[in-house]
Amino acid sequence: MKILMVLTSHSKLGATGRQTGFWLEEFATPYYVFKDAGADITIASPLGGQPPIDPSSDEPAAQTDSTRRFKADTEAQAALAHTAKLSGIAASDFDAVFYPGGHGPLWDLAENAFSIGIIQSALAGGKPVAAVCHAPGVLRHVKTHDGGAVVQGKNVTGFTNTEEEAVGLTKVVPFLVEDMLKASGGNYSKVADWEPHVVVDGLLITGQNPASSGATAEALLNQLRKGR
Repeated sequence: MKILMVLTSHSKLGATGRQTGFWLEEFATPYYVFKDAGADITIASPLGGQPPIDPSSDEPAAQTDSTRRFKADTEAQAALAHTAKLSGIAASDFDAVFYPGGHGPLWDLAENAFSIGIIQSALAGGKPVAAVCHAPGVLRHVKTHDGGAVVQGKNVTGFTNTEEEAVGLTKVVPFLVEDMLKASGGNYSKVADWEPHVVVDGLLITGQNPASSGATAEALLNQLRKGR
């Protein structure tokens, strides 16, 4: 079972002068869900090498069991420090693709031709694709084989407008995930802010927020097991 995890390389939080990147818990929790299930994990990013961790996700209040496990795991840290370049990745080499969130993906992965191609190839090949929190934003320009939006008519979720408002970044981000998914024809659903919520529609799996990351990863594994 080979799983590709795709992380952002974008570190600038708009024009705020602050840093962003991927959300550590949204990487660490799925990483260990996959690892503990015996998966062979490859981590990739647009620029390769060490992707930027959102500083807010590395603060004491944001730590979870999985982030603490990661901090003590030199092998996982080394893997993260040497991510592969997306341009050299082929979806055909993997059984599934997982996108952790954080604000960074809204700037780079949502617009990245290699990322878009990987998602389109994976779905066309019958392989599940999962994205959590802000990462459903990577679906913005992904098309189906007939040229329609990949989320058109699909049941999806992602970071809510009210969650974005709560972190004070509504006017900083290039687009709002909830609005984009709705505008692209997705059947968007959500639960109370910060509560876990995962939506599975065929090969497409989406999670609402950081609290949804573990369940989103488990849903991806379930799809893989069904396909065996």
